[in-house]
Parts: sequence; structure tokens; C-alpha cells
Amino acid sequence: MLLPVFEWLSQYYSGFNIFQYLTLRAILSVLTALGISLVLGPRMIRALTSLKMGQPIRDDGPQSHLVKAGTPTMGGALILMAITISTLLWADLTNKHVWIVLFVTVGSGLIGGYDDYLKLKEKNSKGLSSRLKYLGLSIIALAAATFVYITAKTPVETTLYFPVIKEWYWGMGWLFIPWSYLVIVGTSNAVNLTDGLDGLAIMPTILIAAALGVFVYATGNVKISDYLGIPYVMGVGELVTFCGAIFGAGLGFLWFNTYPAQVFMGDVGALSLGAALGIVAVLVRQELVLFIMGGVFVLEAVSVILQVGSFKLRGKRIFRMAPIHHHYELKGWAEPKIIVRFWIITIILVLVGLATLKVR
Repeated sequence: MLLPVFEWLSQYYSGFNIFQYLTLRAILSVLTALGISLVLGPRMIRALTSLKMGQPIRDDGPQSHLVKAGTPTMGGALILMAITISTLLWADLTNKHVWIVLFVTVGSGLIGGYDDYLKLKEKNSKGLSSRLKYLGLSIIALAAATFVYITAKTPVETTLYFPVIKEWYWGMGWLFIPWSYLVIVGTSNAVNLTDGLDGLAIMPTILIAAALGVFVYATGNVKISDYLGIPYVMGVGELVTFCGAIFGAGLGFLWFNTYPAQVFMGDVGALSLGAALGIVAVLVRQELVLFIMGGVFVLEAVSVILQVGSFKLRGKRIFRMAPIHHHYELKGWAEPKIIVRFWIITIILVLVGLATLKVR
């Protein structure tokens, strides 16, 4: 939105050309989203509290969570607002990739917001049925994947690349659509499952968004991508402003979500952030690297799948409770210890993911 303004102003003063640089706009996007979150956060928390938008607590969950009853939820709306405003301000709005990621992020956030609304209205933790929630996410993911496939200008944009070994790749053809659907919906739900402790989901999201920003910048630069041996996707570099917005909005939200949390993000935040990471990874052709960096999210989702599968097949549970962070809670681990250790694991995995840029 601001880019055309600066282009017009550059006619009168060449110094405004500095805003053409992606790196500067990425930094400004971070600071804008961070500022929005920090300024509006306290007001939103007060508003949610006054409206009695308290988080319903699962009856079968850890007893230590009962003290969290009444903590305002739907704080993810603040994240969504900060990301959207910051991206619209600093990104090139003529770039199709920007609108694709905003469509997926905002659309998933609206589904999550409706789910949160139903939970609060009915005063329980069930909310929107799983079938309807997956249906909504599926429509958004399939629409985005189909659009990317139809508008792809080069085979690179629909080819699956493997980390480390640059000779390994697979031209997926139309299979790109179901694959992208699985990545977007899977990541969205994995982040949602992880969002069970104060700050547990948001910090890994921040770290992964920052790392994806590096991939975005490199993938969108023809010289850097050629040097690193990664695919070059024309125009995708503009998403560095979007990744910056996630980073800034996430940091601002963490200020209020850190233990003990003043506000929870709710499904409006978790579903939208997970979908955002998924669609960015799809656009830069780094889905497999996302699975590495998001290992904590993968672990949480797999723990639920294994728990449900084991109980249905054997009538026995593998973990004391799933997702797995609850398992460690029931083993006696303090909540802050679980959170920080999962953060440390994510830092290690993100560094491994970044290392694949060079190790090829």
C-alpha cells in the first residue's frame, strides 16, 4: 500500500527509492507488526476480559490447568490483525504471492475465530465440529493450491525438492495440489495441537517464520538461489515482508502470552499461523525443510495420531495424555520447563533447516 506512495515521492526526492529494498521493508514490517501488538495488546486483553471471553478448560486435562479458567482467549485475532496490516502496508500488492498467503492466513483465522466463538458461546472446549473445521480448512487449502498450480510459470514452482541432495527432485504435476493441501492443513492443525501451554506454540512459530524468511529471500533472488543450488521462484522474495510480519506480531503476542499467560491465542491464532507457515513453505518449495524445522509441531501431531490409533486398535494408550506436552505435565514436569525445552529443540531444528541451504 505504501510502496506506490514512495515510488511517486521518489520523483521529487530520490531518497525514497530506499523503500524499494526488500530488506528494509522486511525490517519495517517486523517493527510495524510488533508495535501494533504491543500497543493494542493491553486494550484487547481488557476488552476480552470485560466481555468474559474466558478460555473453557478441558475436564479431562491436567488439573494444574484449572487455574487458567477465565483467562481471555481469541488473542490470536491481535496476531492476525498485526500480520495483515503490516503486510498490506509494506508488501508489493501487485505480487500474487502476497495475496495467496493473506487469503490462506485470514481464511484459516476466520474458521478458527468461529470455532473460538462457539466454544465461548456454549461454554465448553468442543466448539466447531472437527468435520466442519477440516472442511473449511480444506476448501481454503485446495483453492490456494489449485491457484498456485494453474498460475505457475515454470516447472520449478510445482516440483518437490529434497534437502541436502540437490540432484533429488520430483516434478509432481497435478499431484502438487493434494500435496500442498496436506502441507497447509497438516501444519495448521499441528500448530493448533501444540497450542496447549503458555507460549509453547508462538515461539516455534516465530523462529520458523524467521528461518522461512531467509529461504524466501534466497529463493526470490536469482543470483543467491543459483549460488546455493535452490529453486528460483520469480516474485516470491516479496514474502519476506509477510514473514517479517509474523515474526513481529508473534514477538508482540509473546509479551502477553508468556508464562503465566495473560491471554491465549485460541484457534483464530493457531490455525492461521500454522496455515501461514504451510503456504509459505509451499511457495518457496521447502515443504520438507518445514517438517524438519517444525519438528515440535510434527511430534505433537504424531503423538495424537499414535494415541488415538493405539486406543482404537489395542484399547491401550501410549502416552499418559496427548498431545505429548500433556504427557510430560502428568509426569510431573513444571510447565515452564516443558515450554523452554521445546523452544530449545525448535532452535536446534531451525538451525538444522537453515544448514540445508549450504549443505548440498
